[in-house]
Amino acid sequence: MSYRLAIFDFDGTLADSFPFFVAVFNQVADKHAFGRIHPEELDALRKQGAREIMSHIGMPRWKLPLVARTFMGLMKAHRSSIRLFEDIADTLSHLDEKGVILAVVSSNSRENVTQILGSSGRHIRALECGVSIFGKASRLRRVMRKFGVAREEVIYIGDQPTDGEAASTAGIAFGAVAWGYGTYEAFRTLQSHEWFADVSELRRLAGSHEGLESAPR
Repeated sequence: MSYRLAIFDFDGTLADSFPFFVAVFNQVADKHAFGRIHPEELDALRKQGAREIMSHIGMPRWKLPLVARTFMGLMKAHRSSIRLFEDIADTLSHLDEKGVILAVVSSNSRENVTQILGSSGRHIRALECGVSIFGKASRLRRVMRKFGVAREEVIYIGDQPTDGEAASTAGIAFGAVAWGYGTYEAFRTLQSHEWFADVSELRRLAGSHEGLESAPR
């Protein structure tokens, strides 16, 4: 089916920022006194959700806002090296031209998001930034109210299980992407979601093809 409103996560969904997060992670871990991540752990951790990862590194939830602020500050200093994924700019343009309302709900800062989006930002009609990774549902609802779009006409696209949980709480469809932080295995606990194997498949949101593929079983 097609959607009137497509809301996107940013990091790992539109922006290829995973290499940056890996590069600075241990610096942030030392600053906030939680466990470092070793390169050989990355593949296994990408199959887990945020709560499992936080438990693994010993980071209590109350530290999350402080950690997020540090990551955002470091990204501001290095954002010139962070790009949108290949074909994201053309895909956003295509969806906009087809009449799909586009929005972003992200835990990153508005400044970082707008700077990295660059000229592609002209296609985004709503930005909800600085959101806790566990608090996105209320922002998804806010975007829906802004445009007066029914739940069944809305999808949230993200790369982590918490994005799927937020979509479920907001009562909308969820689309998981294969090119972000989480691997297919990370979404195993979600009851239902669409699966996008590559960026070009996002064009189906505008109804370019009949239906959307479900996640492979």
